[in-house]
Amino acid sequence: MHNKSTPRVRAGIVQVLLETVAIAAKGSVGPTVLEVFNTLLKHLRMSVDFELGESSRRNSSSSVSSVRGRESDERIVQNAIIQTIGFFGGNLPDYQRAEVMMFIMGKVPVYGTPCHTLDTVKIGHQGTKRIQTMLLSSLIMVTSGFKSKSMSAALPPPFLDPLFSISLMEDSELRQLVLEILHNIIDRHDNRAKLRGIRIIPNVAALKIKREKISKQDVAFMKKHGQQLYRHVYLGCKEEDNVHKNFELLFTTLAILTIELANEEVVIDLIRLSIALQEMALNNEENMPMSIRCGIMALVAAYLNFLSQMIANPPFCQHVSKVIELRNMDAPHLLPEHIFRDKCPLPESLDKHDRQLYFQTADMAECLAGPGYNVERLSIPYIPQVTDEDHLQRRRSFVDTISLQVDIMSNSLPDRQSELAEEITFETLKKAIDTTGLEEQEREKRRQVIEKFQKAPFEEIAAHCESKANMLHDRLAQIFELTIRPPPSPSGVVSISAGHTQHPSVPVYEMKFPDLCVY
Repeated sequence: MHNKSTPRVRAGIVQVLLETVAIAAKGSVGPTVLEVFNTLLKHLRMSVDFELGESSRRNSSSSVSSVRGRESDERIVQNAIIQTIGFFGGNLPDYQRAEVMMFIMGKVPVYGTPCHTLDTVKIGHQGTKRIQTMLLSSLIMVTSGFKSKSMSAALPPPFLDPLFSISLMEDSELRQLVLEILHNIIDRHDNRAKLRGIRIIPNVAALKIKREKISKQDVAFMKKHGQQLYRHVYLGCKEEDNVHKNFELLFTTLAILTIELANEEVVIDLIRLSIALQEMALNNEENMPMSIRCGIMALVAAYLNFLSQMIANPPFCQHVSKVIELRNMDAPHLLPEHIFRDKCPLPESLDKHDRQLYFQTADMAECLAGPGYNVERLSIPYIPQVTDEDHLQRRRSFVDTISLQVDIMSNSLPDRQSELAEEITFETLKKAIDTTGLEEQEREKRRQVIEKFQKAPFEEIAAHCESKANMLHDRLAQIFELTIRPPPSPSGVVSISAGHTQHPSVPVYEMKFPDLCVY
């Protein structure tokens, strides 16, 4: 009714809803709740469309100030809708709030996955990002104060998988929103305020962290999804557009995981993850900027300092404190108090041979030796399992890949004879015969694979096999989609041609045959 009203009128209507929503939420049951959120999200989408429409007309408009004023008015509408969504969700019982979280997550457009609720083609990249930001902000409001007894109920795969997909996007703001949502759900004892700001905490006990013994349900959750959590922390650390806030949120994520979900096995996994982050920054195979490399080093130092005090292991605390003390004197840029300060001087390179400045796996294994911790696993390097999800922003369609390969093959055929006619010299023969280097590499790869399957935890091996199975399933689905596709029909509706009714064709594998016809 008020779709075409001015932004201020629509903002006023939403404000009235905000004032009455506390009463409505307590009496809402069943589909009524989702219908309310669906209506609010539709108006949020319309407001974004209006804002983008005004932005596109800005250059051609004679009155730029009036256009900008309308855009700012639309932002007021959007913020009012988000506040209303959050306030309404905050007054719902937890079981209904979980349904609303799933409902909103299903509306978030994620690259590389089908999205039937939002047409992202018409609004373009800028509009899609705006919608993603608004919906994730709504999720932050809804999840605020959410308390679930088990993580498996709070973070089911249909919610967790798309959320992690967004966390891999090349946009630091979206990654920050994802981490804040995770904090709202995982932090069941409200410890975040005590952990605010990435720093070397001198006395963790003084923070009076609240925690309980990890339940069997949460142990099972970490066995199933722990590798997925570690992997996204690892990949999120190396993004080149990370800023101070990203590292703060990553530190808080690791700390909350330690408080809420860490038993002895998870502690070992988190140490392995920390060492892998340190090695990634030192080796720099990703060609990361020096500021990001030093930021990762500072994150590892801050977290290991926190972890060593949380598990109350004096030798471990001593090793971590010694490294931090040496960094204070010789390499302050590897500590959070210095690297995240404005105009911190950066080194030209990181000297990996100066062992005293870095946390050593052997020393930590010696500190943790004894009952409770399986220190043998510390010697197994943490390697995140690579899946198609890593390349959502850079993925090329299957058809384009095939056509590209065909073009390369066809272009290379005429030159094949000239390559065969290339002059054979002593050097080419020597290179062809000398395969010792390749054999050593293959032998080393085989040794690493055997060692991994002998010593790696079952959950990590299962995650590795599951990722391969998922990749195979995705490839087969893409092949079937390309090879078995019904002929195009107008919007999939029944059409009438020459007096005959024509139905859209159905793939063979979807046809229903009578029992007598199947043999």
